[in-house]
Amino acid sequence: MKEILGDLDRWRARGLAVAVARVVDLEGSGPRLPGAAMAVTSGSEVAGSVSGGCVEGAVVVEALDAIESDRGRMVTFGYSDDEAFAVGLTCGGTVHLFVEPFDWGDLYARLRDDFAAETPVALATVIDGPGAGAKMLIRPDGETVGSLGPAGLDRVVERDARGELAAGRSGVRHYGENGEAREEAVSVFVESFAPPPQMIVFGAVDFTAALVKVAKVLGYRVTVCDAREVFATARRFPTADEVVVSWPDRLLASVGAGLGPRDAVCVLTHDAKFDVPAIVAALATDVGYIGVMGSRRTHEDRTARLVEAGLTAADLARLRSPIGLDIGARTPEETAVSIVSEIIVERTGRQARALSTTTGPIHD
Repeated sequence: MKEILGDLDRWRARGLAVAVARVVDLEGSGPRLPGAAMAVTSGSEVAGSVSGGCVEGAVVVEALDAIESDRGRMVTFGYSDDEAFAVGLTCGGTVHLFVEPFDWGDLYARLRDDFAAETPVALATVIDGPGAGAKMLIRPDGETVGSLGPAGLDRVVERDARGELAAGRSGVRHYGENGEAREEAVSVFVESFAPPPQMIVFGAVDFTAALVKVAKVLGYRVTVCDAREVFATARRFPTADEVVVSWPDRLLASVGAGLGPRDAVCVLTHDAKFDVPAIVAALATDVGYIGVMGSRRTHEDRTARLVEAGLTAADLARLRSPIGLDIGARTPEETAVSIVSEIIVERTGRQARALSTTTGPIHD
């Protein structure tokens, strides 16, 4: 949704009729995750993507029909459908879309403001059942904007949406008309918009510059930290969101409470007086990935120092040291790819193998 905001604003200012299609669910393999969005004007201008190109032409037709009928509805494309080959969806899965006219009023303005402020927010939309198209924005301060209809449904969806937002998940939930559990009269798509994941990189070295570039491509908010003022400069790391001159443990003392499973700490310093405090402080947080650079010999020496510092076997098991996947990386750029690949593997729980040597679904 975020990637089409500029186009929506521009088209809205021109007074164009617009429809928005969003991926709300997937079965099997699919190129885009729930929340992927595509917007279409009455003049067939297009922004965004819901399938990486597979079904975009068919979605344009559905969007134009939604504009004409002024009504939202579910649309499904599946591998087993006769229409799937006609529209190009041959990846083996089924994609469910909700296509609706775009006229979200004050709710859209609030959503756009929250995006700009990087405020966590969830958007709940009735996609099937009474009140299809109704929306409610659930904000972290307890405020809600809009309504899905019955107060009971609003109350239950708000509760569930806060749980989904805390986990950074998006998906479809089913309820009775008044929010009853284990019923399917109403289907609600809860879309979570969490702030970008954070990556903190300790050590202002050449490998850091490459890692910052790759992490930014993947959507991380990146902070570079080094206690050496001459090396930790914005000029050396222009793509970093923040460059901090500080000791690692001091920085983590101030920001560590905000780190969670989606975030990463990468220690690239090769120096015990930086490495050990950084690792000890990182282990005191809930950060999902802690990677530490160094040779096998450096790793063994550092492990001994960490044990002397009081770390347990369980603590050491959280570390990825030496950092990265074994892909034969040598240059800073290749090493950066190795590191982010390991982060992705840690997050998805998948094995790092070539797809050509495996069978089964490409996507979980």
